[in-house]
Amino acid sequence: MPGVHIVRGGAERVPDLEPLTRSLSRHHVRVDPGIPGIPPRDEDGWWAIRSDRYREWLAEPDSFVLIAEDEGGGAPIGYALVTIHGIDDSHVTGPRFAELQSLAVLDGRRGEGLGTALLHQVYRELRALGVFEMAIGVLVTNEPAQRLYEREGFRPWLTINLGKVPDPDAT
Repeated sequence: MPGVHIVRGGAERVPDLEPLTRSLSRHHVRVDPGIPGIPPRDEDGWWAIRSDRYREWLAEPDSFVLIAEDEGGGAPIGYALVTIHGIDDSHVTGPRFAELQSLAVLDGRRGEGLGTALLHQVYRELRALGVFEMAIGVLVTNEPAQRLYEREGFRPWLTINLGKVPDPDAT
């Protein structure tokens, strides 16, 4: 992709992901304003938890983050974070599978093909590792992301329902 280069990194790059992850969070709020009964999250507290989780994921063998940087200034404009898992008896046919934990593109840069470029580099990295299956989670209401993944050959497989636990004794 002209004007952009994609580099592979590990946990040392987590601080670079903060503005991109916050951008993704704002995008998620736009496409899915909320679940009834669940209050919006505290952005600062959420980033502290999320960044710790990113470091944990990136400490796992073969897991990686790809960061798209603007060649004009080297600023990160997108990323894809991937973890690798051993065999899963529910759906995987190979000895290992990947999970795209997060793919984010900075506000104002969506629609330029950056998500596709990141995914294609993810595929190259995974094939080099001998991993040929990948799971991708996406918000039901994030239609642009769902279209991207479906263009790439992925299909919805499992629906996860989220909500408050009801009080069965309430009248």
